[in-house]
Amino acid sequence: MQKIIILVCAALVAGTAAAAPGIPKGFLLYEKAAATKDRDPETNWKVSDSPKARFAVDPCGRGAVGKAGRVAARTVRFTGVPDFMKVEQVLLYGSRAAAEQAMAQVRAALSACGAKSGGGSGYRYASAAVAGLGDDALKVSGQVYYGKKAGIGGDRSVVVRKGNAVLVYLRAGEYAEPVKRDWADQLEEATRMTAKICGIATCA
Repeated sequence: MQKIIILVCAALVAGTAAAAPGIPKGFLLYEKAAATKDRDPETNWKVSDSPKARFAVDPCGRGAVGKAGRVAARTVRFTGVPDFMKVEQVLLYGSRAAAEQAMAQVRAALSACGAKSGGGSGYRYASAAVAGLGDDALKVSGQVYYGKKAGIGGDRSVVVRKGNAVLVYLRAGEYAEPVKRDWADQLEEATRMTAKICGIATCA
């Protein structure tokens, strides 16, 4: 009887370990800066481990993109007055298929909600594939427009899937018409995280 109890307990422990993947503290690139005391009242860091956090790139604003199948998440957000923001988000899914579905939902949202208008202005999204980064990657722009002319204000993101993980690096601020250099920092950061994500994700 004692042997059976020991075997059952061992199985439960093993099952718990297998069912509770996580993201080690300090794993994200922005976490060190976020942990540093900041006395500037015009800047703020926020770290969330909620697996229900809204996908950082959510053109439709409904909060449903990439939510199903998550097993762990961490989102680090920096905001600065008057209108600068950057976000680092690492999402782990229960399977590669679930992560692929998340990317499919991002593309679907970009297609369905790629243009919004009101009050004489509009906000438009555009995306393009990024070759050679992870298993699947996109760079995304959101931009204010007045008719056909780009206004001031937008966001630039890089979204990458590697195995069962999805990474997002976003910057938002006083962007003018999208140009290649707008994604330089996000691509560099996404490349760094992609290189180490297999330490916690299933990439094979």
